[in-house]
Amino acid sequence: MAKQMSPLPDAKSVRVNPTPEELKALAAEMPNARRTRYDNLNVQTEVLARSKASTFVVVDDPDASSQQAISREEGDRIARLQDDYIAERDMIIVDGYIGDDPEFRTPARLYVEQANANIAGMQKQLFFDLDSDEGFEPELTVIYTPNLQVEGYPSDRAITVDLERGVTRVCNSDYFGESKKGGLRMWNKLVYDRGGLPLHAGCKVIPTDAGDKVGLIVGLSGTGKTTTTFTRQNGSLPVQDDFVAMMPGGKVYATEAGCFAKTFALSEEDEPTIHGAVIRPEAYLENVSQDDSGELDFFDESYTQNGRATFSFSTIEAGRAGDLEAADFLLILNRNENIIPAVAKLDARQAAAYFMLGETQGTSAGGAEEAGKSLRVPGTNPFWPDDHDHQGNRFLELMSEHQLDVYLLNTGTVGGPPANEGSQKVRIPHSSAIVKGIAEGTIEWEHDPDFGYQVARHVPGIEPGDEGILRPRELYESQGRSDEYGRIVEKLKSEREEFLRGFPALSEEIVAAVRG
Repeated sequence: MAKQMSPLPDAKSVRVNPTPEELKALAAEMPNARRTRYDNLNVQTEVLARSKASTFVVVDDPDASSQQAISREEGDRIARLQDDYIAERDMIIVDGYIGDDPEFRTPARLYVEQANANIAGMQKQLFFDLDSDEGFEPELTVIYTPNLQVEGYPSDRAITVDLERGVTRVCNSDYFGESKKGGLRMWNKLVYDRGGLPLHAGCKVIPTDAGDKVGLIVGLSGTGKTTTTFTRQNGSLPVQDDFVAMMPGGKVYATEAGCFAKTFALSEEDEPTIHGAVIRPEAYLENVSQDDSGELDFFDESYTQNGRATFSFSTIEAGRAGDLEAADFLLILNRNENIIPAVAKLDARQAAAYFMLGETQGTSAGGAEEAGKSLRVPGTNPFWPDDHDHQGNRFLELMSEHQLDVYLLNTGTVGGPPANEGSQKVRIPHSSAIVKGIAEGTIEWEHDPDFGYQVARHVPGIEPGDEGILRPRELYESQGRSDEYGRIVEKLKSEREEFLRGFPALSEEIVAAVRG
């Protein structure tokens, strides 16, 4: 990926790399920012989630692209529109690195309206700090004007991704996720071009008697990725929350110095680390319910279920990103409501197939159009900017070089939606026991005759009365629902194969793996 081809557009004024204290003071002046009783800032935004329908890759031939795309001519028109707008605005520059390894990190820059200083403050918490301003040249740049409308685009909102120039332009969205993902989306292509695979994944290190185990957790936003990453097993420590690079040989690189966590239903009892971090003065909140006294209500969904917070890993007990080596296991999260077991162990071909399927139930993180719907997003990575075939083939290629243990984890229910009599919820303590058992190698496995993967006969920490979540076939049979189970099995197999055949360059052995 080439570096950007033009300098930043001139502005009325520019603040270059303000301190965190200066950014917080600027954000506090925003009319939609409120101070909480914890002395952090809570900003109520107009846009409540990512704007997928307004996001376009800039290419020479949009008709030939597998992505939602616009022509380079149209991309340049929007760039000129944004440049003219910036000329009359006060702007902020925030520089930093995506990743902290000196041999792999990517210099990145955010250029954003001062009127939305919270975005700059939040991004600063996620960038790794500069060693020095001297000689810094960004390889990836996000130019961000939250208050500029672009007529003719969905909701008058345009997000253009120019991979060749390493520039993403965001217009008419004040949702912080567009800043964070703007850089990481371009970084995805950079990692692939270097021979690796970007993973929409958390990362944690779990101490065991056999040594520390490095686990990766891939999943769509809202499926439990952050919760699974931060839940403690044997004193485990989170290292990354959202994206890592997996390179040949299994080497893992981190991306961010902080976390962008969902806050809806955040419980101090179930998620003490995240809860403690988001009520610190340094944290930034976005769209969290707050009363007149400044008290927060993480369970109030009257405004949105996609409340968010950023915080730095330096404010919690966390593992060092620079200490990462090869990963030992990978978890593919699937929030489901029927016959996906709480855990299934996959062989290499199955792992590549379920990675490509990226199945889950959509949440508010993907916008109202995705919430509650059954989704298939290859790699569980909605920020992949290229043909999806490449993800699955590269995954299988890397698995042949470094054999990871890969597991499918259901973070939803088994036996039907939560309201259904007879359904069983996969609760946070269940998932935690499973992750602990995976790290320690204490789970007893047996072959599943329907899907060909292995399901758990026993997981230490899961009581016999809850074991229906481990073997869905037995749960359905015990309830006289064998016919229903069989229909779902056949439907899933057929739909999965049809979905994978929609990627013409995908390896046939990956497609065949879903037949069971």
